[in-house]
Amino acid sequence: MISEVQFQAELKLLISNAIREDVGPGDYSSLACIPEAAHGQAKLLVKDQGIIAGVELAKMIFEHVDPSLKVKTFIEDGTPVEYGEVVFEVSGSSQSILKAERVVLNTMQRMSAIATKTNQYAQLLEGTGAKILDTRKTTPNYRVAEKWAVKIGGGENHRFALYDMIMLKDNHIDFAGGITLAIKKTKAFLKENNLDLKIIVEARDLDEIREILQSDGVHRILIDNFNYEDTKTAVELIGTKCQTESSGNINEKTIREYALCGVNYISSGALTHSIYNMDLSLKAF
Repeated sequence: MISEVQFQAELKLLISNAIREDVGPGDYSSLACIPEAAHGQAKLLVKDQGIIAGVELAKMIFEHVDPSLKVKTFIEDGTPVEYGEVVFEVSGSSQSILKAERVVLNTMQRMSAIATKTNQYAQLLEGTGAKILDTRKTTPNYRVAEKWAVKIGGGENHRFALYDMIMLKDNHIDFAGGITLAIKKTKAFLKENNLDLKIIVEARDLDEIREILQSDGVHRILIDNFNYEDTKTAVELIGTKCQTESSGNINEKTIREYALCGVNYISSGALTHSIYNMDLSLKAF
């Protein structure tokens, strides 16, 4: 994953672009009927159940819109919530609260859904030794928030983008002329460009597992779309030579079975691409 400094920079970019997109030259609805000096307060109301996420990001959004806004937090990120609970209250300029409202809700609703889904998967893995990972199957321009939500839900982050880890998948291997050549070329590229990046290589069958193991310098083997028995065999073949990760066909019914095959990690795009937003509302009072 990227550094904390870059992570924070990505969050700032997300916020500024989201406000630019939503507000543009001005919130004319509020400007038209609410006096500039008017002050108010609103509460973030839960209308669903799950794991709340995005509280800290919401504070950053309010700060970006109007540093004078005050937020009083009752429930922190990562906490299970039920219908009717109040997560926080925000007070200050009524125009500023309304300007931030939709971006805060869009962010928190999606992050909370991702955290809830991740938490469900993490609970299914308890006692197995395997950890759940996210993927790059994220919403464009929203990845930093979605990966933060995975962490809040109890998961781990995979690579952030194409530049912070090498991942040789089927197309890379085929275009490069095979597994061994792909690994060899990758190691040479990293050396020539003075890059210190971990290498993950995808395997489509047990023969490819065996071929990968003939090369040094592989950090993790991605055991992709294997059945349970072949996954167990792959884990036995790999031993302690490198880390193992299962992917493909991962859902609530299969995730624990794959974990019991002995893999270190299980990655699932469903954490971010197949979720329904948690129902939240920002209500004036």
